[in-house]
Amino acid sequence: MEKLLITIDGPAGAGKTTVSRALADRLGYRYIDTGALYRGVALAVQSRGIDPENDDDLKRLCSDLNLTFVRNNEDLSLYLNGENISDRIRTPEITMLASAVSARPVVREFLLEVQKNLGRQKAAVFEGRDMGTVVFPDADVKFFLDASTHTRALRRFEEQKLQSSQTLDEVERNIQRRDRNDSTREVAPLKPAPDAIIIDSTELTAEAVVDLMVSHLEE
Repeated sequence: MEKLLITIDGPAGAGKTTVSRALADRLGYRYIDTGALYRGVALAVQSRGIDPENDDDLKRLCSDLNLTFVRNNEDLSLYLNGENISDRIRTPEITMLASAVSARPVVREFLLEVQKNLGRQKAAVFEGRDMGTVVFPDADVKFFLDASTHTRALRRFEEQKLQSSQTLDEVERNIQRRDRNDSTREVAPLKPAPDAIIIDSTELTAEAVVDLMVSHLEE
């Protein structure tokens, strides 16, 4: 099979990370978690006390950021200016802040170039929210992974219950709010690309989703 550039978009909690990692492993491809890049910017915004709606401050911040992925054994870690921040970007606070900063054109412009550079060699699976619509409109294969709101909330609750005291209801409300933010923003709203293969994972295991994706790739 030729080297492909594959995108997997979808809302929070749809299983994108698990599926993207597994698909990349199955194919021997690089896995790129683009949401982590936005979380990295959000962490920098929080650390420096910057207003996430002040574009001038955000532009200055981005000009001073060096975000890189480094493989440590089986894990892909995100480094910000030389520091491994992978464990610090998964809190509910950073999740909501990442949703806010991702709506700012200055942040998207900065990370667009970072992502395009990562994709030039192909043989990669890019996970995100606008990979197939904005960042890689010419990607070889585009998937859009979805699931019911309750299923997504349950998955996210299980993911973060050791790090957060949020109840399942709170997680579900946060997901609903993030869905609204992501799908109604003016810049790169969350939606399937016209040529995306849409997969509903509500009743599917991650392994079944990967099998389905591989069957599409083989076709």
